[in-house]
Amino acid sequence: MVQAEAVRQLTYIQAINEALRQQMELDENVIVMGEDIAGGGDRPDKQDAWGGPMRLTKGLIGQFGARRVRDTPISEAGFIGAAVGAAASGLRPVADLMYVSFYGVCADQITNNAAKIHYMFGGKVNIPLTIMTGIGAGTNSAAQHSETLYSIFTHFPGLKCVVPSDPYTAKGLMTAAIRDNDPVIVFNNRQIMGIRFDVDVPEEPYTVEIGSSRILREGSDVTLVGIGYTTKVCLDAAAELESSGHSVEVLDLLSLSPMDEEGILESVRKTRKIVIVDEDYPRCSVASDISALVAEQAFDYLDAPPRRINSPHAPVPYSVPLEALWVPNKDMVVEAAMGVLE
Repeated sequence: MVQAEAVRQLTYIQAINEALRQQMELDENVIVMGEDIAGGGDRPDKQDAWGGPMRLTKGLIGQFGARRVRDTPISEAGFIGAAVGAAASGLRPVADLMYVSFYGVCADQITNNAAKIHYMFGGKVNIPLTIMTGIGAGTNSAAQHSETLYSIFTHFPGLKCVVPSDPYTAKGLMTAAIRDNDPVIVFNNRQIMGIRFDVDVPEEPYTVEIGSSRILREGSDVTLVGIGYTTKVCLDAAAELESSGHSVEVLDLLSLSPMDEEGILESVRKTRKIVIVDEDYPRCSVASDISALVAEQAFDYLDAPPRRINSPHAPVPYSVPLEALWVPNKDMVVEAAMGVLE
């Protein structure tokens, strides 16, 4: 009897950490910089430091040293700007922007410099910059540390935006981002970091293509589109809908810019109904963009209007019970899906 190969399970945090470690081993131009990623300042115990607020860089200082794993002052404008300059000069920096809500203090460096330099220099200068940043509510971190603002960055040409949904895609997309010659923002949802996934994460380096999506569940009655954490929400909702006799397709978007538009349209042409689940605010959201895409390019296939599920147009509550109601959940998705199925 042939034994099945054991699944190599990593946590989301371990997957990101492994991607960073492997790319730093393969390319000496890869450096990491950010606040507290190596323990802060000149502490002698840096190798045992926490590795940033999400522990994504833990242990890297011990292997690669302070020259390549750089603690920075508490100035996002300063170290993101330095990362842009380092990328323009030939390095491949990975900058840890702790929480996406902090983008406001370094927006000029990202949207006015990183996004435009390659174009404005006639293609003669590449910006191989990776920015990883934390998104997502549900961890009781209050309004300034819980937003999911990826839609803002998708608005700017020159930026690539990816949202992993499990440890496998976390490692693959992080590796692809570091190797890419354009600025890539990797949005890491913090709720996913605390979930155990039964997915195989290969030990060798691999990439997940930026711009791709994937079908996690085949179905014919309705398409559920998930982004990061909401992909898990869609899978949970699909399981409940399937138990009621409905055939549900779940599309994991993975990349927001570029976006796999044809993958979305192909699924909608098959199921003729779509529910998009997006944790970002509703106005000018990715869900709105996808809804417009489907209405404009697949209108004749639709048996029901596209449905969007977003968080409320309100700051994330600090109250635990209110926060639980704020984040899109399985029941919301099931209700919306039943609305288009009836």
